[in-house]
Amino acid sequence: MADADPSQDAARTDAPRGSWGDWATDRALRGAIAACLALPLPLRLRLMGRLVSGVVAPLAGYRPRAIENLLHVWPDMPRDRARALADRVADNAGRTMIENYDVLGLRDRMADVPLTGHGVDDMEAARAAGRPILFVTGHYGNFEAPRAALVARGWQIGGLYRPMSNVYFNAHYAANMHRLSGPVFEQGRRGTLGLLKHLKGGGNGVLLFDLYSGRGVPIDFLGRPAPTLTSAAEIAVRTGALMVPFFGIRQPDGQSFEPRFDAPIPHGDPVEMMRAATAALEARIHDDPAQWFWIHRRWKPDRQAKRQRKRAAANTSP
Repeated sequence: MADADPSQDAARTDAPRGSWGDWATDRALRGAIAACLALPLPLRLRLMGRLVSGVVAPLAGYRPRAIENLLHVWPDMPRDRARALADRVADNAGRTMIENYDVLGLRDRMADVPLTGHGVDDMEAARAAGRPILFVTGHYGNFEAPRAALVARGWQIGGLYRPMSNVYFNAHYAANMHRLSGPVFEQGRRGTLGLLKHLKGGGNGVLLFDLYSGRGVPIDFLGRPAPTLTSAAEIAVRTGALMVPFFGIRQPDGQSFEPRFDAPIPHGDPVEMMRAATAALEARIHDDPAQWFWIHRRWKPDRQAKRQRKRAAANTSP
């Protein structure tokens, strides 16, 4: 089947609408993804890791951003050490991207991998009792690996996702997530209501909590204040869901994972619950900092300082 014309796409009310540049970028990315997926798994992962760390990260500014974040948290770290870590971060990002475009293959690879961690018995008991579970995690290792391991065992797990700015790419990005398990909701008021309804009905879901939000509460993350949304904790309390941190920890071979499920976070004050979730992520990062996505603008210290000055000025004004 021939590729659709973007002008025809724009004429359909149910099709994504975007620029010619977005359409061309999407087609190029689709072609690169399809070519990589045709390769054997070890070669595919090495290729994407090297492509992102050696080409994409320097050109897109990801490497300097990761170095900046590393030195914000660990100012005494030698710069060459920070650069080496930044390259490993980009390598993991490339591997994760192509892995998550083969979610059914990832599911099959995770089918017989043992589940680890103190939360496994609790979540199995919750599942048997029909109690909803909200799994919380960050951009560490491959966050889809534990979900894939559970889906391979017969679980159904939904969640929220942040839509991509490129509407053409977002269309197949979202469809790809639905292929593993659902329901999957787009971030926003409607999506949050959908996830709430799903959990109240006894379903399970996943939320990632390690992105900057100006509406968030400052919670120390790796020793530096990071605005953090409390919505995951609030949703767990509101629905009665067990709140379980989980992580897909990449192993030294670069292609296998340990799916680890930490002990559930007790319900209580949402800020304290998110502090506990943050501490669980911090523990993983201290074990292997290269597996966390340092490319994110997680702290934005200049923006935080500006907002603090505005608040101070507002409090002192007559």
